[in-house]
Amino acid sequence: MFSIDYSHIFANFPPELATFLIAMVPISELRASIPIALKIYELPVWSAYLWSVLGNLVPMILIVLILAPVADFLSRHIKLFQKFFEWLFRHTRHRGEKKFEKWGEFAVFILTATPIPLLGGWTGPLAAFVFDIKLKKSIPLIILGCMTAGVIVTIVTLLSVNGF
Repeated sequence: MFSIDYSHIFANFPPELATFLIAMVPISELRASIPIALKIYELPVWSAYLWSVLGNLVPMILIVLILAPVADFLSRHIKLFQKFFEWLFRHTRHRGEKKFEKWGEFAVFILTATPIPLLGGWTGPLAAFVFDIKLKKSIPLIILGCMTAGVIVTIVTLLSVNGF
């Protein structure tokens, strides 16, 4: 299995900055940064949580803010991107339609709050983009989802550290 040793990559960084940067990495996100911050950097719980959530939020908010204008620009100027985004929207809407019919915009929260690899952090903002959920609604859902994922990962990490 492929694994990255973040503690060595960020060995020369202050622990708080390393935690923040690890949380920004796709796939691992705060699922890796919180355990590393608590077990390796030995940060206090509040600090591990804070820096992980903040680091995880940066790319999520950027996705929501810039993906639509970038996709629009690329679609208008490069035919290949127009076809790609048409396919992406059609494919993703077809696969997620039932969930969004059932949960509506709250699905963005659920996706963001689910701390499972390949689901969660970045998936929520991408779903908000694909399903055209307005910033006024998507940003609070993403922030709350990220905070919830951070609580879940922190609790699971603390339970595993304490041998439960």
